[in-house]
Amino acid sequence: MQSNSGRKKIESIIILALFIFLVISAIGVLWVKHLFAAAMFSGIFSFLSALLFVMLDAVDVAFTEAAVGAGVSTILVLGTIVLTTERAKEWKASDNLRPLLLVILTGAILIYGSLDMPEFGSISAPAQTHVGLTYLESTPKDIGIPNVVTAVLASYRGFDTLGETAVVFTAGVGVLMLLGGFIRTRSRRDRG
Repeated sequence: MQSNSGRKKIESIIILALFIFLVISAIGVLWVKHLFAAAMFSGIFSFLSALLFVMLDAVDVAFTEAAVGAGVSTILVLGTIVLTTERAKEWKASDNLRPLLLVILTGAILIYGSLDMPEFGSISAPAQTHVGLTYLESTPKDIGIPNVVTAVLASYRGFDTLGETAVVFTAGVGVLMLLGGFIRTRSRRDRG
């Protein structure tokens, strides 16, 4: 039987390897010019993120990332590629100014909106003064799951989570139906 410190060391190595692969896949998205390859790198990035969330005991977030990030988003991007070109168009330096200004403006708004938030981990934060302490104390006894967030979402708020899962499932079915229409339209166009 492996010691607890040995298991923690292996988990740390796996998490580090996942982070390295995340960086590589993010660079791949930016580097490739072929849009299909960029879509695949993006799907790989989402899948690696889901694996990382599993390693961090956030199974609920991992499920959402796998369904929405690796599944639905990848299918939507592939469907868009079917309707457009397969290669990225060349950008001029002047084309990058407007998106850069938009990103800077959005970042400034987000920073301004976070200025009055309580400090991270503050005991006087609203999340800590209401039911949070009750969940932290009773979850190990009631459920026995090490991740309190997963326990809250899977047990205490099970119907809520079931509703969210139904929404993600419905979105996935909708994307598959759209993709089926794209494939039929393209095959008719190729034949006619």
